[in-house]
Amino acid sequence: MTDLAALYERHAKDVYRFALFLTGDRADADDIVSETFLKVWTARDDLRLETVRGYLFAIARNIHLHARRRAWRFRPLPEELPDVAAGPAETAEGKIALDALRTGLRELPEPDRAAVLMRACGGISYREIAAALGVSETAARVRVHRARARLARGRPGKEKP
Repeated sequence: MTDLAALYERHAKDVYRFALFLTGDRADADDIVSETFLKVWTARDDLRLETVRGYLFAIARNIHLHARRRAWRFRPLPEELPDVAAGPAETAEGKIALDALRTGLRELPEPDRAAVLMRACGGISYREIAAALGVSETAARVRVHRARARLARGRPGKEKP
């Protein structure tokens, strides 16, 4: 095992200069030196003294490159971001449409309401809807289609035939 303190005393300044050259920033260079010697300390049993300086520089370079690859995530956001949230008018229109849909669902006959909800919310096949309602598969399709058509006609802003 190598004496880390002696290794640090002997090579820290060189690693710092190298890191400063890579980054151009004193704080970043200090961080790279710290991380470099931390990595050396965790792998101290595998350290060969004849290649230690090159090993330290390689670690410092890898830390710098890794930080550069991560840096794109921390770019500042542009001043003007598009507002993707619904505004008050869209929110009100959505609430009105939802209330109309709920009212329309309450006004449907129960078998039609059950059929359209099984299909829309549960993703249940027409065959399974038919079995649940005790009708043919064709009748289940017709119930769902007619219920959807009635609900579409009942929406605000839609023309009634």
